Amino acid sequence: MPSSELITGFYFSLSIVGDTNTADAAFQEVSGLSKEMHVEDVVCGGENRFKYRLPTGTTFQNLVLKRGVTTDESPLVKWCNDVINGGLIQAIKPKNIQLKLLNEKGETCQSWTFNKAYPVKWSASDLHSEKNELFIETIELAYQYFE
Repeated sequence: MPSSELITGFYFSLSIVGDTNTADAAFQEVSGLSKEMHVEDVVCGGENRFKYRLPTGTTFQNLVLKRGVTTDESPLVKWCNDVINGGLIQAIKPKNIQLKLLNEKGETCQSWTFNKAYPVKWSASDLHSEKNELFIETIELAYQYFE
């Protein structure tokens, strides 16, 4: 494949499907775009040369989002706070999250939809008085599957 056709991974957008007010979801890093098929080894009685390897199911990593904290009100952070701070008093309302990989013109090259996602963790970077660094928040989302 010629290098002019290779896709870079530094320009992307993230949004909540169906929510028109998620333009704030500009993250500097997204990780966890991974799925894995697990297998179980089964030994057949009397056959010592090999084992059967049978699929048992697919697992997905949490989607991890990182960005600099702003003073703007974020619908995504509000949703995360509502879910995490609310404990299990109210039912968690999962949302579909769409990640789009964009080219240099801002056109979608690839996209992934994370179905029935909900926040499971929010954390912030350490604070150091002797360093002049951005204050980074990390949001982790669990989901059923992505396509």
